[in-house]
Amino acid sequence: MSIRPLPNIIITGTPGCGKTSHAEIISNELDGFKHINITDFAKDNDAYDGFDKERNSHIVDEDKLLDALEPILEKGGILIDWHACDMFPERLIDLVVVLRTENGTLYERLEKRNYSQSKIDENLDCEIMEVILQEAKESYAEEIVVELESNNTDDIDSNSQRIKSWIDSWKVNNPEGASNELSM
Repeated sequence: MSIRPLPNIIITGTPGCGKTSHAEIISNELDGFKHINITDFAKDNDAYDGFDKERNSHIVDEDKLLDALEPILEKGGILIDWHACDMFPERLIDLVVVLRTENGTLYERLEKRNYSQSKIDENLDCEIMEVILQEAKESYAEEIVVELESNNTDDIDSNSQRIKSWIDSWKVNNPEGASNELSM
């Protein structure tokens, strides 16, 4: 049986909600944790299946991505940073953090990134309709999905502290680590 000594955490939410900021803080402050930005990981592992001109973004080949990512997840201590979460195997995920941002703040952040108006509107609609939160709730056990506000640096600091406390509790509750196998 394969055991991971540290939990794997997905930090997800619409673009501009602070996923990377959260993951970087936690990975820099905790030994054994690695931040994987899925956009960069897909590029580094040639896990693209074309380009969406309308959205000005690459299309990720989920099979290729998971083939490269699963062996890393099996070792544990991974902070996945991406705007989607439903593709990652539930057996390898211990916590899903869905970051939520107030629409005005999100608009300003996306505008600063020079997103097109249609891309800003699409992401705001996604946030308003709670698309990512619903995806998380449908894909993972309810008890591992946590929704956190991410509107300012105080929120980021507080959320990072909360996630680090959760990791401490996970270590206490899983002194031997967690199985990478499906539970029956």
